[in-house]
Amino acid sequence: MSATSVSGQPDHHSSDEDRRRHLVLCGADALVYTLAEELANSRHGIRITVITPLRLRSDVPNLSTLRDRGVELRTADRLDETTFRDAGLDGATALALIMPDDMVNLHAALCAREVEAELRVVVRMFNTGLGRSVARLFPGCTVLSDAEMAAPAFVAAALGEVAPTHFRRSNRTFYLAERTDVPDRRVMLTLATIADDGEIGVLPAEPGPEGTRSTDLVLAEAVGGPPGEDVTRRLLVRAGRRRRPLRAVARAINAALSRKLGLAVLITLATTLLAGAVLNKFDDSPHGVWESIYITLLTAVGSSDVEVGRNAIAQAAQLVLTIAGLALLPLITAAVVDGMVNARLALAEGRVPRDLSDHIVLVGLGNVGTQVLRQLHDLGVRVVAIDQDPNARGIESARRRGIPVVVGDASVEETLRAASVDTCQALVVLSTNDPVNLQAALRARDARQDLRVVLRLFDDDFAKRVESTFQIDTSRSVSRICAPVFAAALLERHVHATIPVGRHTVMVATLEVAAGSPLDGAPLSQAEQDGASRVIALSAVGQEWMDWVPDRRRVLAAGDRILVAARRGGLHALSEMTAQD
Repeated sequence: MSATSVSGQPDHHSSDEDRRRHLVLCGADALVYTLAEELANSRHGIRITVITPLRLRSDVPNLSTLRDRGVELRTADRLDETTFRDAGLDGATALALIMPDDMVNLHAALCAREVEAELRVVVRMFNTGLGRSVARLFPGCTVLSDAEMAAPAFVAAALGEVAPTHFRRSNRTFYLAERTDVPDRRVMLTLATIADDGEIGVLPAEPGPEGTRSTDLVLAEAVGGPPGEDVTRRLLVRAGRRRRPLRAVARAINAALSRKLGLAVLITLATTLLAGAVLNKFDDSPHGVWESIYITLLTAVGSSDVEVGRNAIAQAAQLVLTIAGLALLPLITAAVVDGMVNARLALAEGRVPRDLSDHIVLVGLGNVGTQVLRQLHDLGVRVVAIDQDPNARGIESARRRGIPVVVGDASVEETLRAASVDTCQALVVLSTNDPVNLQAALRARDARQDLRVVLRLFDDDFAKRVESTFQIDTSRSVSRICAPVFAAALLERHVHATIPVGRHTVMVATLEVAAGSPLDGAPLSQAEQDGASRVIALSAVGQEWMDWVPDRRRVLAAGDRILVAARRGGLHALSEMTAQD
């Protein structure tokens, strides 16, 4: 079926409309709405066409509300050459393929190039390995993963830490950190200040030494080791989750052994040790520590000789020790076999270990949930996953890592109890069903008032109200986190990283000053606005190296490139200031 407008008839655009930059968005979930809204609000002079399937998910907002902002809506069952030609892709500036299926997006990208060979294409892909290959082989194609972008924010919220975000630029590595974690000489700029009442100030004017707080979030340079190692150490040590090998061994033994067999082994072992101690105490000739151990072990495995000259107590102890030893060896063999069988069955069936505590319960193994699962596992955090669909994307990934999976409805109390939510450290709810997410979060919070709850919701305003009303620790909208990055890629803004700061998103991007633009001949200080944008570095025209923390009085010239940290409004303003009039 070819694409049609929402009225059911093909649209014909006037010549005035055709001269505007034309962006085409193709999607089927909440991200397409948020991206269209982001673009419609970001700047003028853009014509936006949105193509969606005939049937959308129930949680996708009413797209018709975007028509008042000049967005053209079309529907199509298939993204092929006919659909794209009917939508006016020929001559378009850029195309965003953000369907929730990697193969659908890839096929659509190939079809789109048949219509417009010079088209800039932004593709949403979950499989990052495939995405990198596509980006290398497909000139002019940018591949982005919304799940990969959003996951660090949820991981950080689950652990009560800052997001483990880092990026490289000009052979330097930078990462997000709390001010107390890095020396002052490694701080590039202050990303956020956190007041005593929890209010977050993003991209403030750089405070003096007396104005800094230990809770301030800064962009710091990593020197002397990979930033990931430092982040991992902070996440585990500060939160009190140091790796404890002995505890891990004890938990593994407890999970593997059946209760009755374990009790039998302990009783027999205790009898062996007690009999060995009595034997060595009442033996006629005294022995040292090593000799006592030596005699006890050999006697236990049946290597003792009859000694009629020993006193009666020693002979009785020797007899008990020998009999206990005969029972101990088969019990140890049975315990090993039973443990191996139980471990394999538990892994295959995804059973939750007994007496599990200090873990994270993760609800939803879709695209975002799978990324969060992988990152938590890489950090060494114990996880129990819940998903209603036994064939969810992340089920196999969880089982490969030995992570227990409970198949069931997370809004039901029995399902949460099966995942040991009563003893977990945090509940992270990431399914794509908002009512189920909210119900699961409220049910868990009702059972445990001190439980840290991290919640995914589509609508950012609704998420903010839920967070304050129901005392949810963190609630986030994935599409709201990711839409600014997709919009920047469509508009040729070179975004290197997105840094979640509370409910805000800070983008690190490079902009080039065009000849005749408002910043051409202006001091660098004009590129900064408190709360909106800050300059990190400057590269003068013809130079490859970056001048880090440059003099704000320096006059900019055409061809200069500035590396900035900015919110979406600040980045939009800077794009206008660096563009030619």
